[in-house]
Amino acid sequence: ECPGTGSAQAGRAAACQGCPNQGLCAAGATGPDPAEAAELRARLRAVRHTVLVLSGKGGVGKSTFSALLAHGLAADETKQVALLDIDICGPSIPKMMGLEGEQVHQSGSGWSPVYVEENLGVMSVGFLLSSPDDAVIWRGPKKNGLIKQFLRDVDWGEVDYLIVDTPPGTSDEHLSIVQYLSATHIDGAVIVTTPQEVSLQDVRKEINFCRKVKLPIIGVVENMSGFVCPKCKNESQIFPPTTGGAEKMCQNLSVSFLGKVPLDPQIGKSCDRGQSFLAEAPESPATLSYRNIIQRIQEYCEQHHLEEGKIM
Repeated sequence: ECPGTGSAQAGRAAACQGCPNQGLCAAGATGPDPAEAAELRARLRAVRHTVLVLSGKGGVGKSTFSALLAHGLAADETKQVALLDIDICGPSIPKMMGLEGEQVHQSGSGWSPVYVEENLGVMSVGFLLSSPDDAVIWRGPKKNGLIKQFLRDVDWGEVDYLIVDTPPGTSDEHLSIVQYLSATHIDGAVIVTTPQEVSLQDVRKEINFCRKVKLPIIGVVENMSGFVCPKCKNESQIFPPTTGGAEKMCQNLSVSFLGKVPLDPQIGKSCDRGQSFLAEAPESPATLSYRNIIQRIQEYCEQHHLEEGKIM
């Protein structure tokens, strides 16, 4: 596994063989070169908070969470929100945000995000494909180059929250986004899991990754946490937490537990239609859970901003 970009073995360990960032790590370059860093700082200087959404395993609802986090934050019309999809091989954000078929436009100030609302902009490789069914068959360096281009060339403007939806795992894209954003700042990462041990096993790897690359962890969200019958109100465990679930894991690893989101079939239907589930089902138990989790993320970001201000 990755020894961490700050380790003496960075770029030299057996696990580093084949990694597109191996040369940079071996040379001690844990961030972009000074010229790149200046470009990224100039482009992102008006971004107040940056939150990465991670998952150890695919299919746990990470992109759904990213989309609803963006919708929830943008419900406050005084806040400007941006959603960046760096899941290069599986860009599902355009579909979930109701933007399928949209194209990226270029102006003198760079690429323009595609807007859902006036205060919610989105960027994804999905906007660059001729068809949603096109496969993106790229090696690491090309994926890394596009991530850098999204950060450097997109005219994000004044943004209160930049939400970054990442692919599952701890691979090239994750190292690249952390490396490029080290030129500016990252408030932290939200890690999404489901209750069963097969998912938690990969989340432990994700937490280890965050610690090795010095990425703050905002907390863990347990998604698909039971199903509440809309008629009888009884709760069923669809994915039984055989080892205690995410909450127990967080206690063991000293990580904040942000909350549980129950299953609701309406979430999938809303995403397929490109609508906000939070707006379509405002009284759902899942919506109430989302709102509590979003509030905790906002409180963390504001506290992190205050602490950074004191250090500076």
